[in-house]
Amino acid sequence: MLLIKNGRVVDPVTNTDRKLDVLVDGAVITEVEQQIDPEACREKYGTDDVCVIDAEGLVVAPGLVDTHVHFRDPGFTYKEDIETGAEAAAYGGFTTVICMANTKPAVDNVETLEYIQRKGETTGIHVIQTATVTRDLKGKELVDMELLAEHGAAGFTDDGIPIMDEEVLTEAMLRAKALDLPISLHEEDPAFVKGAGVNMGAVSEQLGYGGASRTAEDVMVARDCILALHTGASVCIQHISSGNSVELVRLAKKLGADVHAEATPHHFTLTEDAVLTYGTMARMNPPVREEADRLKIIEGIQDGTIDMIVTDHAPHSAEEKARPMAQAPSGITGLETSLALGIRSLVQPGYITLMKLMELMSKNPMEFYRMTPGSIQAGAPADIVIFGENEEWTVEQFHSKASNSPFLGWTLPGKLHYTICNGKIVAEN
Repeated sequence: MLLIKNGRVVDPVTNTDRKLDVLVDGAVITEVEQQIDPEACREKYGTDDVCVIDAEGLVVAPGLVDTHVHFRDPGFTYKEDIETGAEAAAYGGFTTVICMANTKPAVDNVETLEYIQRKGETTGIHVIQTATVTRDLKGKELVDMELLAEHGAAGFTDDGIPIMDEEVLTEAMLRAKALDLPISLHEEDPAFVKGAGVNMGAVSEQLGYGGASRTAEDVMVARDCILALHTGASVCIQHISSGNSVELVRLAKKLGADVHAEATPHHFTLTEDAVLTYGTMARMNPPVREEADRLKIIEGIQDGTIDMIVTDHAPHSAEEKARPMAQAPSGITGLETSLALGIRSLVQPGYITLMKLMELMSKNPMEFYRMTPGSIQAGAPADIVIFGENEEWTVEQFHSKASNSPFLGWTLPGKLHYTICNGKIVAEN
């Protein structure tokens, strides 16, 4: 048994924010009370095996959920694999992750899906897998969505590649709607991308690098919000970066579309100037943009237009990131800094409460993917994160195979103390 004493329980499911003790028996939370005496607990349950964690001054919350990660397995395991990705997730406070499908081979078949599922079951956290929308990510022919759903695909996405064929996407939305599964979309029209990974603006001009314009995102978001309204599908606009796109999602919701949006910590923390400081470490698709876009994203988080905070954890090797801007891959490793950046960029400045952050990083992502959100209450699965909200730590190394992050060397709040999944401690600092 595990007894967590004196912690501040912050649970968006029950809207609880107060000091409580939490008792875990096996993989389940059995008691949540103001005071639980360890000796009385041993006597009541007839066991001496009660491990006590003193969480005085710490936050005790449902395990975090990241619905947008790349574990690179199969096909690119020199960047990351399922075991190292899961370890990085645990040390970021995550007990559940949903993997994108752009592996090699892509997750467009049952064999690859089940390979990842089996391997995920050997880790200490819940590793869940999406399937692609189209075969081999080519945007032309739909996968057997019904078969993949039958075998446990959590949803469908060609993340990393936009689906340009409206007829194909409309049919995919209709089939996803019939399956009651979400469809998540990477929104960048290549016609408006002259150089990937950097915002088209003052910084790209300074670098003599073409850049990716807001228009690349905006035209796709506008189209897909209308298609979502037309089909009734549950659609996620992935890693939103443009202030205009935030407004488009807001309008689509007002019109009644079942449209949701993700924001990443790098998009609500950094601006395009980061490319001048961090080089390829700040190259990502879609790019970080101007301060006005960053503030629009925060506004969207505040009013519920943006439902989820995700990392888009995209590990790459040091050799790859050392290439010139035009040849380097886009993306950063984000799992281990996400909670901290949420506190630094959103909670500490007063934009949102810690309760709201937990909603964005746990409750809402689970609900979007048709899962029961975690909660700190009796009978709930013992998936728990314990951290010091304002306790500082310095980003020095990662449990991920990769260290491609502009946040290396930053001092951040939100130090992780424990991640508990299925009642077992899977990360401890």
